[in-house]
Amino acid sequence: MRRDLRCLRRSRFVFFTERIRERRECVMKEKTKKYEIDMCNGPLLKKILVFYFPLMCSSILQLLFNAADIAVVGRFAGNEALAAVGCTGSLTNLLVNLFIGLSVGANVLVARYYGADQKKDLKEMVQTAILTSLVGGILLIFVGFFVSKPALQLMGTPDDVIRHSVLYMRIYFAGMPFLMTYNFGSAVLRAVGDTKRPLYYLFLAGIMNVVLNLIFVIVFSMGVAGVATATIVSQMVSALLVLRCLLKTDGVYKLVLSDLRFDTDKLLKLVRIGLPAGLQGSLFSISNVLIQSSINGFGSIVMAGNTAGSNIEGFVYVAMNAFYQTAISFSGQNFGAKKLDRVAKVLVICEVLVIAVGLLLGNGAYLFAGVLLRLYSDDAEVISYGVLRMAYICVPYFLCGMMDVIVGAIRGLGYGIMPMLVSLTGACLFRVVWIYTVFSKVHTLPCLYLSYPISWALTFFVHLICFLIVYNKMKKKLA
Repeated sequence: MRRDLRCLRRSRFVFFTERIRERRECVMKEKTKKYEIDMCNGPLLKKILVFYFPLMCSSILQLLFNAADIAVVGRFAGNEALAAVGCTGSLTNLLVNLFIGLSVGANVLVARYYGADQKKDLKEMVQTAILTSLVGGILLIFVGFFVSKPALQLMGTPDDVIRHSVLYMRIYFAGMPFLMTYNFGSAVLRAVGDTKRPLYYLFLAGIMNVVLNLIFVIVFSMGVAGVATATIVSQMVSALLVLRCLLKTDGVYKLVLSDLRFDTDKLLKLVRIGLPAGLQGSLFSISNVLIQSSINGFGSIVMAGNTAGSNIEGFVYVAMNAFYQTAISFSGQNFGAKKLDRVAKVLVICEVLVIAVGLLLGNGAYLFAGVLLRLYSDDAEVISYGVLRMAYICVPYFLCGMMDVIVGAIRGLGYGIMPMLVSLTGACLFRVVWIYTVFSKVHTLPCLYLSYPISWALTFFVHLICFLIVYNKMKKKLA
């Protein structure tokens, strides 16, 4: 009798334990699902905006890392330090963009597998992507350390600036594994529609970055070394948070450390789609390095003004670039679900929205340029050069947004090489030719800056033709 009673109690305990566990799993799955977006069904405009706004805020917060560096350095360490941090931007992008481009491949493939409900492929892709980010980040530490000084010398960086620039770059690149991990991890989350949690993580990291900037530069007088160190710490925080999210989630995109290995098929696909995007970003940076080199020739005051102006326009750019990333994820999921009509609708909606955002923010930034530039420097001459740059870049900036969005749609369809070749020819090569022909004859800053809007317009129209060709080809294939 007692044995039967014990068995009954045990069975009841097991029953209630199982119910509690099932309930907990159900709650966790509902919590996970609330962050995801079904991009393949229902009205698109609302879902695009819900996806876009957290992504835009995340991009702005990420940019604030560098903005905080520049503002604190400009205010408390002088114009030389401001120029030192600013002139590293194009060179840093040149070295980093190759690996950042690979995260685009991860975004496209995870979105495609998610839209097609291919769970096994999706899991293998997540493990491969995170491992790629770690390996790439470690490689970049060595690249940044050994390449920074000779590259800055080739750019003609003035003697009063280069010592600070080299120090900043070497410390900054020590944090590359964190930067890469965050970018690849957030790419996975974006692919399933989750742009909210990366925003939360960056918000915490951004606050830490600003606080540490002030402590290291003002209290400890560390100068450029202080802002670089603060950036590394904040990047580490955001990377650890996004890793924790992937490890703890109950979604199909869960990261399992014991399964962390390269899947050859997935890695090749990631490289096929992402490498052209990375090469495009890196080679794009070559034209920007040449432009920065041309700017360096005008002296440290012009460099400081250019740095402050380009930093402000960066906020306009990331607000538009969020539509590029939106187009990638929505196009990737709908292509996986074989819903090409929705891909075309995504492109139209994103183009209309990016034009509106580009015109509003670009012209707004120019109108308030004098006020905004004072955040970086009180020097009237520095401010005047910053305003000059913004007049030629910010006002027509919507053209850059249009170009990027259509590239995102093409990449979402799985094409990497075509948009790369078009962009490199229409923008990168055009700017290089412009510098060695038009600018060599009319050696002025306005002439140099004009190469940007002209290249954006030309490249957009060629991309539009390419999208129509790819879209019709896919439509016939699926018919």
